[in-house]
Amino acid sequence: MKKSITIITLLIIVLAFGGSMIYLYQKNAEDPVVYDTEQAETRTIIRKTVATGSILPLEEVLIKPNISGVIQEIYVEGGDFVKSGDLIAKIKVVPNLNALNDAKNGIEDARISLDDQRRNFERQSELFSKGVVSKVDMERAQVTYDQAKQAYSAANKRYDIVQTGTTSGLSNAANTLIRATVSGMVLEVPVEVGNQVIESNNFNEGTTIAAIADVNKMIFEGKVDESEVGKIKEDLPLEITVGAIENKVFDAVLDYIAPKGKAENGAIQFEIKGTLNKGDTVFIRAGLSANASIILARADSVLAIKEALVQFDSDTKKPFVEIATGDQEFSRKELELGISDGIYVEIKSGLSAEDKIKVWNALESEGYDG
Repeated sequence: MKKSITIITLLIIVLAFGGSMIYLYQKNAEDPVVYDTEQAETRTIIRKTVATGSILPLEEVLIKPNISGVIQEIYVEGGDFVKSGDLIAKIKVVPNLNALNDAKNGIEDARISLDDQRRNFERQSELFSKGVVSKVDMERAQVTYDQAKQAYSAANKRYDIVQTGTTSGLSNAANTLIRATVSGMVLEVPVEVGNQVIESNNFNEGTTIAAIADVNKMIFEGKVDESEVGKIKEDLPLEITVGAIENKVFDAVLDYIAPKGKAENGAIQFEIKGTLNKGDTVFIRAGLSANASIILARADSVLAIKEALVQFDSDTKKPFVEIATGDQEFSRKELELGISDGIYVEIKSGLSAEDKIKVWNALESEGYDG
């Protein structure tokens, strides 16, 4: 019995020793870790942030009527070019009953006054011919009579204007004829023949008959998040891409950053504006959506490496890379970094183009390559 236990124990020891030897042999037979290397390259690095928005005219003028009525005729449509003073539309006046009644009463008052002054003038003329009154009195009666005739004519014209929007002798300046106040392209005509329009006054902005703008002067208008607004400033360059125009980038300059943000969808957004330099050969339709890349910093033709190659000291937090000194032998080299675009980072000092850098994070590196 004791002999059997001894044999079993010896077998267990032999098997355990054999297993250990096999494990150690396999471990030593594994290939050692081989690190790839990469070298720095000359690149242009641009650090930027993106704002979304649209392309709008620098100045858009809304044409509104000076009299209420109904659109009788429209002479332009969207896309037409007009000059200041060109006819846009014609309005048929729908007279206000109170104003029409007041104008009618004004004619009657002026007629009564005219009849009275006519009789007075005729009386003074007869007395002057008999030498009863002086020439001064007769001339004074003449002036008063002439003023009464002028008042009666004005009352009739006022009645015509209230009723029709114009009167004889003023057809070119009639309120019923709506004319362009600036030169440019008609962007839209939001009314149709038969639509009722309201005049522009102190209490009502009036109905827009047409929108006119100079399409050669366009701006980008967009919004940036509060987390980005502290990074930007006026006069920074912009690169504008318009979704409807492929393979074209428009240069612009950041002109305006709103001093106050607005809450939208739970985040504070700040409005920005930039003037486009689009050239005369490209036509951009107003209202097209666009993205603006705001160039925060730029380094042209500088030595750069992938950010994935950079390591940071656990204590000092200073950046460094490992440089190949022999076959799979590396030494540490500290760096001075410049700007980064999120993929590549500028190397200001500590590295040369000939240095071979250890790819210590292969998975991340492959992610950047892909």
